[in-house]
Amino acid sequence: MINPELNSFLEVWDNKWADLPPNADAAARRCHFEAIARDMRLPSPLDVDCDSVHLINSEAGKVRVRVFRYKSDASQPCLIYMHGGAWMQGSPETHWDITSRIASFNKQTVISIDYALAPEHPFPAAITQCAAVIEWAFKNDVDLKINIEKVSIGGDSAGANLAAALCIMFRDAPEKLNAQLLVYPACDFDRARPSYTENADGPLIKTQGMEFINRMYSPDEKELETNPLVAPLVASDHSNLPAAFIAVAEHDPLRDSGIAYAKALIKAGVPVELDSGNGLIHGYLRAMEYCGESMDKLKKMSAWLKEVNDK
Repeated sequence: MINPELNSFLEVWDNKWADLPPNADAAARRCHFEAIARDMRLPSPLDVDCDSVHLINSEAGKVRVRVFRYKSDASQPCLIYMHGGAWMQGSPETHWDITSRIASFNKQTVISIDYALAPEHPFPAAITQCAAVIEWAFKNDVDLKINIEKVSIGGDSAGANLAAALCIMFRDAPEKLNAQLLVYPACDFDRARPSYTENADGPLIKTQGMEFINRMYSPDEKELETNPLVAPLVASDHSNLPAAFIAVAEHDPLRDSGIAYAKALIKAGVPVELDSGNGLIHGYLRAMEYCGESMDKLKKMSAWLKEVNDK
């Protein structure tokens, strides 16, 4: 049974998306999503500065980041965050409610990345830009007033896919990532998993059209099955990766992909906390205004991240 508090959120959400023509292209979807997110944004925490924006060079072009920083001059832990949106939409602004609250709850800095979007910029553009942001954050720790011993990475949905892949990319790099926060992640593209059948019609996301979306992100379909930077679950080795908090949702097509990734990390000796998200749906963090459980889950994720940083 879906948490009944989510019904009001879904009604509002579906009504706002109903204005978008069914044949809308990716650019139109992005504009619509931004407008919906602005309309539904909660008040920002008063103890967080949300106004700092930077442009960072990368081999895939300049990438914008928005920094959400707890108002303090002291050195802080840092979370580098990638938004969801099927690799084709979303921005730091659409996920403002999540990142600003993590900064507030944990008295820390959150760097939210406006990475390049498909189909105009397919793999590896987004991960190349995100990697550049990680390197930039470590090089500019003094100016950013962050503690490089406590830099973590996270994201939701497509952003969680990028976060998991970046942990693999940076496993042996001098920029050591402290933890990974993966919220309803897409860790592989195996649509034979039971959760795809059980939740084919959503809510919030549907399995119809996923194949097309995946090809927009990675036009080389072999990459979807063989490249761990596209599908982190297919990596031959998951050892020595950062401790992970993996949050899935019971009523989500991606549920079993996240569970499988948690099992792979545990088998490799990585500390994992898996939250099963009973009664919840894909994208439930967007429903914090309507569903108390959504806010509670974000607080739980933040508390885990703080505990890892405090070790």
